[in-house]
Amino acid sequence: MPLVMEKNRIPSRWAGRAAARLRDSRKPPAECINIALINNMPDSALEGTEVQFFELLEAAAENIPVRVQLYSLPKIPRGDWARQHLSSFYLDIDDLWNSRFFFDGLIMTGTEPQRPNLMDEPYWDALSEVLDWAENNTMSTVLSCLAAHAGVLYSDGIERYALSHKRFGVFDHTRVCDHPLTSGTAAQMRIPHSRWNDVRKDALTSCGYAVLTKSAEAGVDLFVKQRGRSLFVYFQGHPEYGALTLLREYRRDIGRFLRREREAYPSMPQGYFDAAGTKTLSDFREKALSDPREELLAIFPEANVVATLSNTWRSSATQIYRNWLLYLVEEKAGSSAYAGMSPVAAQ
Repeated sequence: MPLVMEKNRIPSRWAGRAAARLRDSRKPPAECINIALINNMPDSALEGTEVQFFELLEAAAENIPVRVQLYSLPKIPRGDWARQHLSSFYLDIDDLWNSRFFFDGLIMTGTEPQRPNLMDEPYWDALSEVLDWAENNTMSTVLSCLAAHAGVLYSDGIERYALSHKRFGVFDHTRVCDHPLTSGTAAQMRIPHSRWNDVRKDALTSCGYAVLTKSAEAGVDLFVKQRGRSLFVYFQGHPEYGALTLLREYRRDIGRFLRREREAYPSMPQGYFDAAGTKTLSDFREKALSDPREELLAIFPEANVVATLSNTWRSSATQIYRNWLLYLVEEKAGSSAYAGMSPVAAQ
């Protein structure tokens, strides 16, 4: 089912890709699920993140009409291009409180952390206001990566802790709890992660969170908790990522090393490249370490490894978001099969 969006607020990359399928949101179907997507990703990932979530929601929707409206938190550092992009295709966060649409669901992304303490981030007050609003004005709220860390800190005082190295790659996860959100998923699934911080399972469960998936290497990924009228859904990982997202993040981090913006050469994402791709990128690493110059990015062997990459997590991601949309449909109809359902630990 095509996403429903306002014609004058469709980001260019998605408009070109989905032109034949778009519908005008001024006359959405009565049964339309309304979702606010608060995209806080840095400038370099702003458009890519839009497309990732649009593709995932469209694949998950199947026959469910889904209307999406874009927002972003204020006080996130932006360049001129990004400010113009937000002005053209996004609404101010203040408009969220007075929207003519009731938002059934909300998705909020993370962003690159600038401060060790999340409460010192310049957008903290606005993020907190969104969390308070979502508890009473949505049926479910999805928080991704840093937004998930901010959410548990704000609501339950759960601190994230710094990892010794970036948790970066595609990791195997086990479904550890039966829950409607993971209905139909495989018992084992692969999910990408890209983060420097973590929240521990024991801290979450002691505060009433239900952990649904976890990894021996990457820790907890998906967990949930009811807050007010809204089911809050938290991801430490990035099921929305496209097949090439980790490669481009890796290249970005290499560029930072070559420009002396970071001291150490970045670690390669785990569980992502095949043997040939790993060899190709290891050879480039040796060249970059022996002669670190920004000009070397021009010969970064991206084209040599792109063909070997595949989105091994897409089916799991689509099923989880399909289940989430079905939850919104049933909640909207007032007869949710999810109501009062307690998670049951998997055997």
